[in-house]
Amino acid sequence: MESATCKYDVDGLAGRRRAAAVMASYFGLDKLVKAVRIIRNHGGIRGALYQLYRVDDLKDGTLVGEDALGNKYYENKQLLLGRDRWVIYHPRYGMDYDGSLVPAEWFGWLHHKTDKPPTEVAPTSYGWLSGHTENKTGTEEAYVPYSTTKPKIEAWVPPKRI
Repeated sequence: MESATCKYDVDGLAGRRRAAAVMASYFGLDKLVKAVRIIRNHGGIRGALYQLYRVDDLKDGTLVGEDALGNKYYENKQLLLGRDRWVIYHPRYGMDYDGSLVPAEWFGWLHHKTDKPPTEVAPTSYGWLSGHTENKTGTEEAYVPYSTTKPKIEAWVPPKRI
């Protein structure tokens, strides 16, 4: 008889917790709890503000893996498809990050070409593949082709006024 009473007490406690959760969501307190959890996961208020400054977004997700460049990849399956996987670039890039810093194996996972991240299933490697390099366009190290042909068009030079 005591075990039945104990069982009813546990069910009563679970029911009260459920009712408290419903009331908290009714008053919007669940949003406050989620905001506090997100701030805590980003290293406190300072870390959350730094993250907000760098990427304009604060998300809550599980760390899936890290690549050779130090970028961290996260996933939250409760978010919409297309927004449920994201990358946080290594702090050494500051505000100068772009999509070319994501290696090909992680690019496929981020864009839902594969369900399993490279940490679970190793990507196939071929001997003819070169290593990952970032895009240098717009920098002094950008590729400029060398031409040996004479140009067919001459650039117009405005006349000088005396």
